[in-house]
Amino acid sequence: MKQTLSVLIPLALIIALILNQAMPADAAKKNVKKKGVAQEIITDMATKINGLTQKVYERELFTPEDSKSLITLKLQLDEHMDNLPEASFAPLYYKIGNIYRLRGEEKDAIICYQTILENFSDTAYGPKARDVLTQMGVEIRVPVEEEEDVFEEEI
Repeated sequence: MKQTLSVLIPLALIIALILNQAMPADAAKKNVKKKGVAQEIITDMATKINGLTQKVYERELFTPEDSKSLITLKLQLDEHMDNLPEASFAPLYYKIGNIYRLRGEEKDAIICYQTILENFSDTAYGPKARDVLTQMGVEIRVPVEEEEDVFEEEI
């Protein structure tokens, strides 16, 4: 009986170690796949947004399909933002904000620029969004963090 236990216990430990090593590797592979899909989606969205931006700058009229596409892109971007915010969303929000602003849809543009300030202010698009909002006459409020009172002990 002791011989059986002395063989089974090390064998169980070896199996547990093997399974433990395999599980993180599988999880890492899944995360790589998720990031790959996200990058593909971002690239596809950027291509569509660039096409709409080009139409705006060329002063072409938006078709109903273009308007629907813009709304769909904004909703997709918001959905991805809720699930997994990434700094790569900042240029997409900025471009969509520009499209809305140039089309005279200021409320929607402001929402896009404010999203950048709230979530991506540390990227290159933070100051750009702040400048555009300032030019639009929007008052930008920076949240003030309360300072903690520090009491020093007197010796």
